[in-house]
Amino acid sequence: MNVLDFQKMKNEKQKISMITCYDNWSAKIIAESDMDCVLVGDSLAMVMYGENSTVNVSVDTMAMHISAVAKSVGNKFIIGDMPFLSYRKSLTENMNAIEKVMKAGAHAIKLEGAAGNIEIVEHVVQSGIPVMGHLGLTPQFIHQLGGFKVQGKTEDSASAIVSGAKQLEQAGCFSLVLEAVPNRVSEVIGKELSIPTIGIGAGPSTDGQVLVLHDMLGVDNEFKPKFLKKYLEGHSLILGALNEYNKEVKQGDFPSINESYE
Repeated sequence: MNVLDFQKMKNEKQKISMITCYDNWSAKIIAESDMDCVLVGDSLAMVMYGENSTVNVSVDTMAMHISAVAKSVGNKFIIGDMPFLSYRKSLTENMNAIEKVMKAGAHAIKLEGAAGNIEIVEHVVQSGIPVMGHLGLTPQFIHQLGGFKVQGKTEDSASAIVSGAKQLEQAGCFSLVLEAVPNRVSEVIGKELSIPTIGIGAGPSTDGQVLVLHDMLGVDNEFKPKFLKKYLEGHSLILGALNEYNKEVKQGDFPSINESYE
């Protein structure tokens, strides 16, 4: 898949599948899957490092994880998240951060919000780098939003999201993530824009969907947002395997002669 396929799939009314992953072992499995594209998201701050928001992840950390994914994810299209404030500084600092992410192996970048970002989006696109926008619940704005809350529930806030989406498309974004917004808002944006939208907690009206790998595999037993469908009960399966291993070690059943060298 390449960046042009996003528009082609929207035009042909084919849904786009995107999965968020952060490391090499999962990239190897995804490479064998039918998934269209991969997001190496700054949500790794929470999923991989136990932070309570995405704010603390750095450009260097993002680049390291993107590199790990890129080495084994095959021909999947890779979008790399630009972390907190990495695109809100001077043009030189912004472009240095984007250069690190792209040289780590990303094929495109993603940044959050429209207000204040239009000029940098235009500059990045004109520099030959595809940009994916992100509106609705933008986790890097968590302190301003007052928590992880659904956005666009009022007429004014919904209108602001629609307006921002139009601005990002005009600035040159090739696609747009919509997070935690009512389905009706996603539907309106989908009709207003020519570029594809990819939803997470944004209903079925978007042109594609994205979930975090760990979430859809059910690894975190305590994470149960309304938008999430678990495709595997990973927590119980992994816990069961660990306990079975522990039991066999304690009982002397592992290793057997079959797992031993002569």
